[in-house]
Amino acid sequence: MQPIGADVSSTTESSSTAVSWGPVIAGAFAACTLSLILMLLGSGLGLTMVSPWSGSGASVTKFAVSTAVWLVIVQWLSSGVGGYLAGRLRTKWVNVHTDEVYFRDTAHGFLAWALATLLVVGILGSALSGALGSGVQATSTIGSGAAVGASAGASSNAGAAADNATSYFVDSLFRPTDPSKLAAANPQSDAAATAQATHILIAGAVAGDISADDKTYLSQLVSARTGLSEADAKTRVDAVLAKVQDAKVKAKQAADTARKATVTFALLSALSLAIGAFVASAAAALGGRQRDEEEALFLAR
Repeated sequence: MQPIGADVSSTTESSSTAVSWGPVIAGAFAACTLSLILMLLGSGLGLTMVSPWSGSGASVTKFAVSTAVWLVIVQWLSSGVGGYLAGRLRTKWVNVHTDEVYFRDTAHGFLAWALATLLVVGILGSALSGALGSGVQATSTIGSGAAVGASAGASSNAGAAADNATSYFVDSLFRPTDPSKLAAANPQSDAAATAQATHILIAGAVAGDISADDKTYLSQLVSARTGLSEADAKTRVDAVLAKVQDAKVKAKQAADTARKATVTFALLSALSLAIGAFVASAAAALGGRQRDEEEALFLAR
């Protein structure tokens, strides 16, 4: 009999941790290396979809979807290799239940995937985003650059691109019917008229529409500077304002397309990460089971 007060149950706890960091790190580095290779390969294939001619290359949405699908493939392959190595390279656990072995192998695969993901994002993130982003930026520029540049000329944010775009519209307003009048014009008066027209266009872009008084004054200004009749000047003003409005509509459409492409890319990227975690865990369990079976067959010989 045991003395009163003595501990009836006696448990033995292993002093070693259940996590084998060596195989986890090895699997993570293998997954990172394979991810880098596949990312560069996908970047090269993606750039072939970009064309310098409008309407000839892939659309922004199609490019984003194809890039996200490639990320799923990258996660599937790299996570599978990294998880399998993490499970296959670990040492055999003795006196451990089969279910516990399966759980530990699965956890090792998940840890290898998590470490590889952190390494890719933290260390290789800038290089990979630059390689992948080149194709996305090229496609986005081709698809919406002209519209964005034109609308920037009518916006209140007057930068270099906005000045260039506005200058084009203003020049079209003051283009004389007789080119000889351009040289005879007073530079100071021409600069003042140009500044007034620019202010009217910018104010109209901010307000969303140009008032009737501003349109009338703008027509008179154009008529005085170009020699056109007031009716012809009004027609020219209406045509230029229609171009500005069309540019704004195209810019909004391009922004909406880019937003939808970004949402699609983000959702598929999150899906690719979830697939990578699952594949890495399953591959680690498979690798660990094969490792134990191979050792059992070796010892049985």
